[in-house]
Amino acid sequence: MTTVRSRFAPSPTGYLHIGGARTALFAYLYAKQQRGTFILRIDDTDRQRSTPEYLEEVLDALRWLGLDWDEGPYFQSRRYGLYQEAADRLLREGKAYRCYCSAAEVEAKRQAALAAGRKPVYDGTCRAYQPPPGDTRPFALRFKGPKEGETVVEDLIKGQVVFQNSELDDLIIVRSDGTPIYNFCSVVDDTLLGITHIVRGDDHLANTPRQILLFQALGAELPGFAHLPLILGNDRAPLSKRHGATAVRSYREQGYLPDALVNFLARLGWAAGDQEIFSRAELIEKFRLEEVGKSAGIFNAEKLQWLNSHYLKERLLAQLVQEVKPFIVQKGYPLPTDDEWLARALATLQTRAKTLSELVELAHFYLSDEFTLEAKAASKFLTPTIFPLLRRLRARLATVSVWTEQEIEHVFASVMEEEQLKLGQIAQPVRVALTGGTASPGIFEVMVVLGKERTLARLDRVLPVSAASPPPPQS
Repeated sequence: MTTVRSRFAPSPTGYLHIGGARTALFAYLYAKQQRGTFILRIDDTDRQRSTPEYLEEVLDALRWLGLDWDEGPYFQSRRYGLYQEAADRLLREGKAYRCYCSAAEVEAKRQAALAAGRKPVYDGTCRAYQPPPGDTRPFALRFKGPKEGETVVEDLIKGQVVFQNSELDDLIIVRSDGTPIYNFCSVVDDTLLGITHIVRGDDHLANTPRQILLFQALGAELPGFAHLPLILGNDRAPLSKRHGATAVRSYREQGYLPDALVNFLARLGWAAGDQEIFSRAELIEKFRLEEVGKSAGIFNAEKLQWLNSHYLKERLLAQLVQEVKPFIVQKGYPLPTDDEWLARALATLQTRAKTLSELVELAHFYLSDEFTLEAKAASKFLTPTIFPLLRRLRARLATVSVWTEQEIEHVFASVMEEEQLKLGQIAQPVRVALTGGTASPGIFEVMVVLGKERTLARLDRVLPVSAASPPPPQS
């Protein structure tokens, strides 16, 4: 039985986008599900646009997503000798030929074909041309493809797709400056690396018949092909920046968790019944390339948020503490030095946030004493009639020796009983004083996390010097 060897082959000409990440994920899952090998190859033959910075971004995004490769990365820019050797072999065997047509001549032929209503394929001028001895003109190498019959792609997702060979022009495999082209390099690499399955986007399908012919010319065994449908926005248009972020790094910077994004990407075009939440192990166990749908996947940002909130709720606090720290620094808050305290603070907010970034925003009143009271909340709940009650509560809290929820609740209960009040009538003014607004975790939880000293100081901050004085302006 042939061992599955799949690959992901990004070009380091930009950030890893959502479509590329899904391709990498599906190739990874298929290899793992089949107990095969997942290979990373870097298609960096575009020397002008490929940069070390983009390469590191791609590698970092793959690592963050947890798509660890078993082999590689292999760099096409370091394998030119292999491509030249393969091209020379095709030329010797009469499966390639020298084309002396200039770029201007080829363009003129293309325009003439379009004007005549024909498909703008190369007309084969040099296909049988024999240059005179000593000819020093520059030339490109073209693959001599068959002009009769058809090439069939047996796609694992799309089914059988048939191409007429008469509509496939003689592909340039090496440019006149000696650089090999992508389609040729890809076939040579897939052959030498023993790739058994090529998982890639639907936009590569048009390249596939030419690549199949190249595989056959090189005497290589054909890999299986699986062309993934496009990812569309909610308006059914191809996913683009107008639908929101398209790069993996953008979602990382917004505070999404890699497990959530992987789960979301897996469900873009693939399903296993009605199940929505998958662990990594479940994805590997249940994923089947043959079950990927033929129709486009719809990118639903709300669903991604829902998934991320689920994974946030399930996160171990010790892990969440480390993951949230960069966002605390990014938002300009001093980084807490006590991880146990930070864990307690995050525990009160963990079920409320959709992203790590939002989690830090919700935790603003824990992370800094410098916050502004919401004007509407302050005017409603911090009124002159409430100040005597807050003074009494503050005095009672100051006597608490063991600062626990139970002891704090006991103080509130005693004041409420004396004043014949309900919890909301006293808790809401306190909540506004301590957090700046009317929405927060349970007030007793908040007070325990803040600690006695900070709690009393914040009550003091909103209490006027005298009952007739307005509260001091808030920063």
